[in-house]
Amino acid sequence: MVHLPPLPGAPNYGGSRERILADARRDARALEAGGVDGIMVENFGDVPFYPDDVPKHVVATMTRATREVVEAADLPVGVNVLRNDADAAVSVAAAADAEFVRVNVHTGARVTDQGVLEGRAHETLRLCDRIDADLRVLADHDVKHSAPLASGDGSAASMADAVERGLADATVVSGAGTGHGVDLSELEAAVETREEFGLDVPILVGSGVTAGTVGDVLSVADGVVVGTALKEDGEVANPVSERRVRELVEAADR
Repeated sequence: MVHLPPLPGAPNYGGSRERILADARRDARALEAGGVDGIMVENFGDVPFYPDDVPKHVVATMTRATREVVEAADLPVGVNVLRNDADAAVSVAAAADAEFVRVNVHTGARVTDQGVLEGRAHETLRLCDRIDADLRVLADHDVKHSAPLASGDGSAASMADAVERGLADATVVSGAGTGHGVDLSELEAAVETREEFGLDVPILVGSGVTAGTVGDVLSVADGVVVGTALKEDGEVANPVSERRVRELVEAADR
C-alpha cells in the first residue's frame, strides 16, 4: 500500500502538494526494493471519507500521485478511492496507466460510518468499457469497517454474486478493521465458497497480515494486501520501511 496523507481539501491537509508526491514516490520505491509484486494507491488520509462521490480535486490529486507511483516503480499499480468511489478509481487508474482497482462494496450493500453504501458493479464495468480502461477489479467480501445491511450480505452467495454477477476479477477478505487479522476459518470458508460455486478468481487477504502470519495466510489465500505491517515501527501513518517489506516478502517466499 501507498497510503496517501490528507489531500488538499481534507480537514487534516498539511499544505504541501509536493510533499504528498514525494512521499508517494518514496514509499513506492521502498516497496519495489523490498520485493512486492504490486502497489495500490489509496487516499487513506482523507478522513472523514466521502461515501461514494469524491470531489473533482480529489480525483485530480490522486491521478497525479498515482502517475508518480507508476513512474517510480516498475510494478503493476492499482487504485482504491475511499470510501467507495469506484468511478473515481477507474478514472484515476485509466488516466495514470494503472492496472487494477479495488472496490470496497462492488455488489450488495453495507452499513458503514459513512452511511449505507451500495455496490454499483453495473456502472463500474460499463465505465471501464466506455473509457477503454482495461482494468482488473478487486472486490471486497464482507469489507472491513462495515456490517451487512441484510442477513445475506456477508454470505457465501454474496461473494459468488460479486464474481458471477458483478464480474469481479478477485475477492478481498479482510478483518474487522485496518490492521486487524482475518480469522483463518473465515478465510477457509471463502476458499470453500470459491470451490462450491466454481469461481475462477484469486482470494486475497486485505488486512492484518504481518511477517509472522503471512506464511499461514498464504497456505490458504492466493495473495495479500499489506499496509500497516510494512510501515516503520508498524505504525500506519509512518513511511514504508524497506527492511520490513523484505522481511515480509522473505517470510512469504518461505
